[in-house]
Amino acid sequence: MERVLSVVMPVFNEVSTIDDIISRVMGRPETGELIIIDDFSSDGTRDKLKDYEGKPGIKILYQEVNQGKGAAVTRGFAAATMPFVIVQDADNEYSPNDYPLVLEPLVSGKADVVYGSRFMGTAGMVRYFRHEMGNKFLTFISNVFTDIHLTDMETCYKVFRREVIQNINLNAQRFGIEVEFAAKLSRARCLRIYEVPISYNPRRYNEGKKITWKDGVSALYHIVKYNWLDNRKKFYKRPWDEILDIEK
Repeated sequence: MERVLSVVMPVFNEVSTIDDIISRVMGRPETGELIIIDDFSSDGTRDKLKDYEGKPGIKILYQEVNQGKGAAVTRGFAAATMPFVIVQDADNEYSPNDYPLVLEPLVSGKADVVYGSRFMGTAGMVRYFRHEMGNKFLTFISNVFTDIHLTDMETCYKVFRREVIQNINLNAQRFGIEVEFAAKLSRARCLRIYEVPISYNPRRYNEGKKITWKDGVSALYHIVKYNWLDNRKKFYKRPWDEILDIEK
């Protein structure tokens, strides 16, 4: 599984971790390219990213205003060229050492999309109770609407066949993108979605964790929006039978 993965990394004010996570991602044999989208960082992250411009295997895209994680990853997906695409946060909560785990169902032809679940019994640092219960609650509500049984809808580690993710019209600008993924992937009904357990090292709020209760409220709104209110005819660029036949 060498050089099969486009790693899409949204970045906003991660000056303390950016060098380490770039090194870890580029050190993985699965990484074919790293696409970094800086969401108008103001803490010196942009200055550090200048040092990586032009380096083999690294693409750096700069947002001219802060738009949010959803806008950043959507731009990154459009730039991806490898067979498979993963979202990688820049804060070291998720380990690139798990790439073989999340890639295996895709490489073996068993899946079109793989979710890396933090809640499937892996060892790790003790987590914030209310934060974890909030994630599980939102996953449950999302499952009710989508009729697919995920254990971790809000996970960062989602891996896609490139032609699958590039066929989805994504609109959410911020953290609502996680809900949008679940709604639009599930609505296709023909996509094979897998879950695998991954490791997770949650950072503390004093270390810069950005998710708050307001994002939970926003997620509930987006669950209703993308599952009930949006025009489903505009979810995808092309019919799925055309996309899934590309490699046949």
